[in-house]
Amino acid sequence: MDVLSTVFSFQDYGELLALVQNSIWAGAVLGIVGGLIGPFVVARNMPFAVHGISELSFAGASAALLFGVNVVTGSLLGSVVAALLIGLLGSKARDRNSIIAVLMPFGLGLGILCLALYKGRAANKFGLLTGQIVSVDNPQLTSLIVVSAIVVVTLLVIWRPLMFASVDPVVAAAAGVPVRTLAIVFMLALGLATAVSVQIVGALLVLSLLVTPAAAALRLTSHPVVVPVLSTVFAVVSVVGGILLALGGGLPISPYVTTISFVIWVVCRIVGGRKDRRGRDRIADREQHDGGAPRLQTETDASTDATRREGVTA
Repeated sequence: MDVLSTVFSFQDYGELLALVQNSIWAGAVLGIVGGLIGPFVVARNMPFAVHGISELSFAGASAALLFGVNVVTGSLLGSVVAALLIGLLGSKARDRNSIIAVLMPFGLGLGILCLALYKGRAANKFGLLTGQIVSVDNPQLTSLIVVSAIVVVTLLVIWRPLMFASVDPVVAAAAGVPVRTLAIVFMLALGLATAVSVQIVGALLVLSLLVTPAAAALRLTSHPVVVPVLSTVFAVVSVVGGILLALGGGLPISPYVTTISFVIWVVCRIVGGRKDRRGRDRIADREQHDGGAPRLQTETDASTDATRREGVTA
């Protein structure tokens, strides 16, 4: 019971709710950003890149915390550097994964070093890894909205060619689409989205916002319009729901966000699996019906021809 009372305790909930209005707005904005950019992350097979960028974002935020600089600025700088390195050096999937595998431990080690040297509050250290719900003040909310708006506008401008390049980069390049330029622009947008997401869900669990909702949506449909809509809804529900649940307990926000996101993914996977089975059954029935009809017709025709031949002979 003590554990449950810690995880779910809603004493004085109304008063606490008034303290995290900025976090709720920030969570909704991040849900929109994560929901829109997530399908491209999955389509381009780059979840590993999100984790790599988040580690350097964590390193930049930790360094900013150590030197007394704005944490958001440090996080953005680390993310942009990581995104540029991955975008410029990782043109091929094999090279990209190797670069990310090199950057991840470096960023995590650098971040841990900065936090070890930091003599301030332990909550600030822990929050960079697992997220915080009461740390979003008005200036941070404003900067988060501005950065998120830049990401959303960028995605809307390059949406169609980026979708083409994500689905079939070879054909897109042959058709004159600037695939490499789009890749770099997308990586920068992904870096900005990762940086602002780290402020809420932490560096270690940012995948639950930028990847899991899109993966869940893709289990239900492949429609190019429905997927980002569902992904956005799932992301907003995960983040805002996680904030509202974390407010009642004494735990960080990230366990609640990741749990909600995971449950949504499991439900979508079950529903999608049943949908796929029904589709396969319909296809099998159709093939069986279409394949059987000609054989029946052929046997009937053969019987008719034999009868006619016997009649002619007689």
